[in-house]
Amino acid sequence: MFSKILIANRGEIACRVMETARAMGVRTVAVYSDADARARHVAMADEAMHIGGPAPKDSYLRGEAIIEAARATGAQAIHPGYGFLSENPDFVEAVEAAGLVFIGPSADAIRAMGLKDAAKALMSEAGVPVVPGYHGENQDPEHLSGAADAIGYPVLIKAVAGGGGKGMRKVDAPSGFMEALESAKGEAATAFGNDAVLIEKFVEKPRHIEVQVFGDGTRAVHLFERDCSLQRRHQKVIEEAPAPGMTEEMRNEMGMAAVRAAEAIGYAGAGTVEFIVDGSDGLRPDRFWFMEMNTRLQVEHPVTEAITGVDLVEWQLRVAAGEGLPMAQQDLAIDGHAFEARLYAEDVPKGFLPATGTLAHLVFPATARADTGVRPGDTISPWYDPMIAKLIVHGPTRAVALTRLEQALAGTQVAGSVTNLAFLRKLARHPGFGAGDVDTGLIGRDLETLAAEPVACTRSRSLAALGALGLHDTADPLAGFALWAPLEQAVRLEYRGESLDLVVETLAPGRFRVRGEAVHELERDGDRWRIDGAVVPAQVVRHDAGVSVFWGNAYGFEPVDPLDVVAEGGAAAGRIEAPMPGLVKTVFVAVGQAVAKGDRLAVLEAMKMEHTLSAGRDGVVAEVMVEAGAQVEAGAALIVLEEAEEAA
Repeated sequence: MFSKILIANRGEIACRVMETARAMGVRTVAVYSDADARARHVAMADEAMHIGGPAPKDSYLRGEAIIEAARATGAQAIHPGYGFLSENPDFVEAVEAAGLVFIGPSADAIRAMGLKDAAKALMSEAGVPVVPGYHGENQDPEHLSGAADAIGYPVLIKAVAGGGGKGMRKVDAPSGFMEALESAKGEAATAFGNDAVLIEKFVEKPRHIEVQVFGDGTRAVHLFERDCSLQRRHQKVIEEAPAPGMTEEMRNEMGMAAVRAAEAIGYAGAGTVEFIVDGSDGLRPDRFWFMEMNTRLQVEHPVTEAITGVDLVEWQLRVAAGEGLPMAQQDLAIDGHAFEARLYAEDVPKGFLPATGTLAHLVFPATARADTGVRPGDTISPWYDPMIAKLIVHGPTRAVALTRLEQALAGTQVAGSVTNLAFLRKLARHPGFGAGDVDTGLIGRDLETLAAEPVACTRSRSLAALGALGLHDTADPLAGFALWAPLEQAVRLEYRGESLDLVVETLAPGRFRVRGEAVHELERDGDRWRIDGAVVPAQVVRHDAGVSVFWGNAYGFEPVDPLDVVAEGGAAAGRIEAPMPGLVKTVFVAVGQAVAKGDRLAVLEAMKMEHTLSAGRDGVVAEVMVEAGAQVEAGAALIVLEEAEEAA
């Protein structure tokens, strides 16, 4: 076994590999760009080497810099993770030429599966079923059009060197073929530098089912299937294992087809054989076809680990170190069901646009496995994939596992960036998905409903008002309580561009009445809240980005400084009042003094913070009604400017 390996990657997969390596007693070396100097994977590693600028081409795609880092630190092998250089055969050869071990398949195996048309021809020779289509070299448009006619519409035009849905077009009739072909070729040329395409039969109710394989260069085994049909724009969202509705007959057929595919190219390490399945008449052994093989560890590998009890990264290290396959096919079995949901920083209503931000608050539930590369306080960088985490759950049945997934998503707390968390929760509760009636078009058909952001109810807004005032903290039961009379405090919150004005009345220690669009009575009940007599599973968190109420979904509010309200209202009229009870720390002006809009007039200490009161307009000080050290009530007049006419 290796004593030290380098992980040529970042984020959650780098951390994932390090966890297994550490458990095996293998030391790890991280590499990092300028943008990742303080990243979680850098902190986790035994050593870390800087390899360049934030752009991937200047760092994580610099194979020579990564190899030099491995040599400089004495690493014996390089684990590529996924993405970046993981499926680059030239990098594999360079690693081996440097006397290091590449923890993955050979360069020849990667090349064999690198071009879809050649891979499909190879798979057909190995007895692996392939989708009816044209995979030849003749790229003449008329020839391709004739091939489409022979296959039968609808057809799919796909870039030979494609991935991620680029260079892919569905054509329903001959009349639209030429236009779609030109568009697909142009996109493929831009994305991959290769405009060659292939033509395939379009499957009407497609399911994306893939088989995890593992080889030692000679023999291979399969670790059953994963269903990755829940996709948007050809990107996976929630994956599960095993596939719902799978029969033993079809599982055996698909599994052995995947093994034949791996053994045909002398595959070593973890790989995934992806199949397109026609689910229009249930799952049938004659309705699955080879799509492609991913010659690396997949993002969704944890669901396979959950149902088999196998650590795939440990297997990778052992086989790369020269050991044989750790288990035989007959020793592998399925235990229960597992789901994985991909949590991203992305704006779902705006078309899943990637988002950035600083993670002011981040909590994952203890009931789920969370593979993540970030920590509270970390920044989601614009340079890389905006994944926050993968949440993985396991249960004895699909129904139990799905319930645990929904609960895990409800228990995940993220603040500081928009996320797809609410979208994932809706998917987990989608009736079609719950019934196992899945296909790659499910999200697209219900996108409008699934992408709609939940709106905070008046009870959530009331909780946010308490959070803004610091009254949510169960460690201080007397917060906000005054013995002589109920204490009222005004709160203004910004919520999704809307201003909310609420009044919080403290009735007793830990008891409040909040008035706004509705009136609610809230009371602490241990570490929970009771609202209008009912206990609710809500949590309130105050952080650098504002206040968040976590109640199944996450609702973010931004408290507006009461002094800003004063500047908009009373200060603009010339009367500066205390927006809340507090201590006058400093008075900066005297009677007769001319002031300009924005000038500091006084400082008020309240809610354990100092607030500067500023002039809302130009004017002359007519009265100063307090002095430093005075304790004032909310609404007390502090400074008055002359009337605008008098000042003029």
